[in-house]
Amino acid sequence: MASGRQADSGSPLNRLSWLRSSHTFLNAVAASPKARWLVSNGGQQLVSVPASSSSDMPVIAQLRTEQVKSLLGPEPYFGQGKDEGRTLTLDEVTPFTESARQRGPRIVFLGLLDSLSSLNALPTSDFTDPERAVAKLEGIPYFAFDILASSDWQEARTVLMGLQLDKVSLAFFNQARSMVDWNQRNKFCPACGSTTYSMWGGWKISCSTLLPWADNTGRKPCVTGKGLHNFTHPRTDPVVIMIAIDETGDKILLGRGKKFPGKFYSALADFIEPGETFEDAVVREMWEEAGVKAWDVTYHSAQPWPFPANLMVGFYARADAAQPIRLDLDNELMDARWYTRAEILEVLEHKLGTTFGAADRKRLAEAGNSAGHEKISAEVKPAEPVVDEPPFRVPPTSAIAEDSVPPSRGGGSEG
Repeated sequence: MASGRQADSGSPLNRLSWLRSSHTFLNAVAASPKARWLVSNGGQQLVSVPASSSSDMPVIAQLRTEQVKSLLGPEPYFGQGKDEGRTLTLDEVTPFTESARQRGPRIVFLGLLDSLSSLNALPTSDFTDPERAVAKLEGIPYFAFDILASSDWQEARTVLMGLQLDKVSLAFFNQARSMVDWNQRNKFCPACGSTTYSMWGGWKISCSTLLPWADNTGRKPCVTGKGLHNFTHPRTDPVVIMIAIDETGDKILLGRGKKFPGKFYSALADFIEPGETFEDAVVREMWEEAGVKAWDVTYHSAQPWPFPANLMVGFYARADAAQPIRLDLDNELMDARWYTRAEILEVLEHKLGTTFGAADRKRLAEAGNSAGHEKISAEVKPAEPVVDEPPFRVPPTSAIAEDSVPPSRGGGSEG
């Protein structure tokens, strides 16, 4: 079976992870006129409408450093020393101060948009002379941060569900949304409760008691300073999302969650539980949500889903369409049913079959968790009837669940 797709797989960003610990590098590229910044407000993404565009469709705003400078706080942005306005002194350099940022909003270095050229590999040694290194810099450095202020913003899920984002924009958005959210959520040390600060361009978080100038009088050393517990690392939560195909290869099972607006059906999905393989989770979830016994689980593709940090891992499985569907086990679905290939193609070919209106997106966002597994007690009210509406609707092309046409028995996908 052919796997792979899609607009958001294969990120074009060169993440330059080996340079995250170098505040010399990060400060140099942040000051570059080429640098661009993605800004959010409590998770809501700043968007703009290009003046040169004939369309009024908004895009993710990419600001220059000079445009966000007043929001970032005093320089240096990375490698901040004890006193405001200066970098680390030699006696302040420790494993716990690498690219440290204790003041101002936490900044995430997303990476460099380039062609991964060996001539532009940027080894750490290049940044012993930052000005020279930046002068020969190819590509565009990207950063992201959240200002938690009031302005004109776009709800984050609306950006992903409602806009036809190109591959580059999707890569920026997926990475920035997850990493900014992670930084915003982890403000206190899980071991001792002290405040935390950002390191490594927003990719590590450390306990403030580990700073060389911290006053730890009467306090035991924080256990996060030893062994493998010395940092809080970004998390990724795997979610299985799957389509059951009957034995004829002509029908697939779709469900309607309690959070879904109108006649919106999608693939079933749920989080991986401890001690499970992906295949085990697919079988469990099919049974729990629809009372369907699945087998022959086969991987299809994966998609980052940054609400806040999921990785949607897609599968096909076989199941018997003649067996009754049960919704009374975990009571998470409003409905589930088998659809034929012809019924699915009819929806996919309909002009409204994969569309999501503004009202739909708002209701979906208000309903809660992106993976759709919160228990919602009341059904979302259906949208106003639409002329020439399809019999039901499926996710837009920006979501992995849109790939729902069953594959032929000989392998590969159709449609």
